[in-house]
Amino acid sequence: MRMSLANLLSVEQIIPEMKATERWAAIVELIDLLVGLGKIKTADRDTILASLKQREETMSTGIGFGIAIPHCSSDRIEEVVAAFGRSTTGIEFDALDNAPVKFVVLFIVPKNQFQTHLRTLASIAKFLNDRTVRESLASAKSTDEILSIFRERS
Repeated sequence: MRMSLANLLSVEQIIPEMKATERWAAIVELIDLLVGLGKIKTADRDTILASLKQREETMSTGIGFGIAIPHCSSDRIEEVVAAFGRSTTGIEFDALDNAPVKFVVLFIVPKNQFQTHLRTLASIAKFLNDRTVRESLASAKSTDEILSIFRERS
């Protein structure tokens, strides 16, 4: 299956206006959303956060153009889990181009699925690298509208 945002996300997995203003708070905000939805078990929250933090400490997943794609693999989940957050004010993400991040796609892949991991990352990055996609996402008025952009464009 192709791992596009359209098939990884539901309306509930989208935050149209994130509260977080910096990288770690943004990651926590999206993880807590997934815990609240039962996509991640409460007992696994801290382990998964630790993996994400370790990944960020290697190198920021703020890849430029206002995009961040925090991700990790975990033996606590059975299938790929994802969430999307938008910030109109911008999040300080220590990004490669030092610009604030407007779009955060967080995803976690089951431990032994390295190929899935790479394909998912590549697919999301390619999708968000399109300036017209970013402009549409920036001006979308609701979670439904955000989701429909993922569906139409993927």
